[in-house]
Order: sequence, then structure tokens, then C-alpha cells
Amino acid sequence: MKLLVGLGNPGDKYKKNRHNIGWWFIDAVAEEFGFSNWQDKFQGKVSKGVVDGISVTLLKPQTFMNCSGRSIRAAMDFYKIQPDDVWVIHDELDLEPLRVRIKQGGGEGGHNGLKSTTQCLGTKDYWRIRIGIGHPGDKNAVSPYVLSDFSKVEQPAFAELCQTLAKRMPDVLNGKANDVLSQLAQE
Repeated sequence: MKLLVGLGNPGDKYKKNRHNIGWWFIDAVAEEFGFSNWQDKFQGKVSKGVVDGISVTLLKPQTFMNCSGRSIRAAMDFYKIQPDDVWVIHDELDLEPLRVRIKQGGGEGGHNGLKSTTQCLGTKDYWRIRIGIGHPGDKNAVSPYVLSDFSKVEQPAFAELCQTLAKRMPDVLNGKANDVLSQLAQE
């Protein structure tokens, strides 16, 4: 079983925020593969389904970004999932908008959701799908930037990226992440 976790903040006022791109992606996967209805579990919203024969649980922590790890740890413990079967999808300031990077392990880069995840899991060896949102240019502007909505011009492009990436999850989960990244770079 794989656990795909979209990082974000609960509540309607955050729904279109840059910080919630992980939830956008998780919703795209649920729609693409006909996952179950969302249930409240593990301090989050959970949906189950199958992607290319692989059992997958989707999780949207409802703990706010800074405490996401608690929800992830609870789901891992319940399903007996190891860190290398956890995929955390999040916004990435250090990537140009609409760029995607996939890797296992690494640092948190100042991302509070990743800090919480690493702390609660006790390891950095989980997978990350980083979706670039760009940087505001000034470190003092980071918090208001990530907590602001995508512009009306940006929203369709990010929604389309999430749908495209969701369609390619069979390849990602089957060890072909580099192929997917190459394809995305050509589009």
C-alpha cells in the first residue's frame, strides 16, 4: 500500500492558496482513479482506491500545515506503512511555477509541513513530489505569498498540471518518476 499525502491548510479561506497545491493534486488523483468518498480519520480526510493495481490511500491532513506530521504518522501506524511508501505532495518556493520534482529524502527547505513530517516520522526517507510555485523575491514576503490565492490566470494552469500529474501516477508509483519528469518538461 502507498500513502499519498497532500499538504495544505483546512478551511475555505485557504482552498485556493499556493500552500494548498498538495490538496489540489490529491483531489485530482481521487477524481482520476475513482477513489472512495472522503472519510474523517487520522486528524485528516482519507480516501482509498487503486492505481494501476497498487492499493493507495489518499490523505489530506486537517491539522494545518505546521502539524501535518501527526496525521501522517497516525495513518502510517494504522496501515503499517513504511516511510518509503509515503509520498508527500507540497508547494515548493525554490522551483519555478509549474515545475515538478520528485525525489526520496532530502531536506525540508524551510517548509513547515515537511519539518513536521520529518519530526513525526523520525526520518527524511519518504518521497516528495514538489510542485513549484515560485518565490516572491523577498524572504519577508514568503508567508503572505504562500497563504495567498493563485491568481485567476494561474489557477487553470496549476489545476491542469495536477490533472496531468495525477494521470501519470501509475508510472510514478511503479518507479518511472524520471520518465514522467522528462515528459512534463517537454510539455
